[in-house]
Amino acid sequence: METTHLGKPAALPASPDEATLDYVPNPRGDALYLVRFTAAEFTSLCPVTGQPDFAHLVIDYAPAQTIVESKSLKLFLGSFRNHCGFHEDVTVGIGQRLTKEMQPKWLRIGGYWYPRGGMPIDVFWQTSAPPEGLWLPDQGVQPYRGRG
Repeated sequence: METTHLGKPAALPASPDEATLDYVPNPRGDALYLVRFTAAEFTSLCPVTGQPDFAHLVIDYAPAQTIVESKSLKLFLGSFRNHCGFHEDVTVGIGQRLTKEMQPKWLRIGGYWYPRGGMPIDVFWQTSAPPEGLWLPDQGVQPYRGRG
């Protein structure tokens, strides 16, 4: 399968809409397993003030026929640094795009956003109930207490 980014120089996309996500064949398509990506320094912009918002994202999925290529995912997530969107829109939008393009057996995303106006906003989305037998560890992000 041809990839856009792997092994090639790649600039940060100007926006999530311009970002290309690459997918490769799942080498263990017959197995039920979990893949986790953690972006502990995710950034987007507030659509009202234009100020940066920061989050700790955890993306868990059970692959079907394909897996997302990690360099393309990092560039896609990085493209949000200039994107204006509410926490809910950004978190759910990332999960929905990955689901639409990759078509995993199951996917969930946890967006643990740092405080805005003194209040942290955490956003969680998943495609459905997890498949029976899937080992599903806790996402490991503590409730906000300085979230260090």
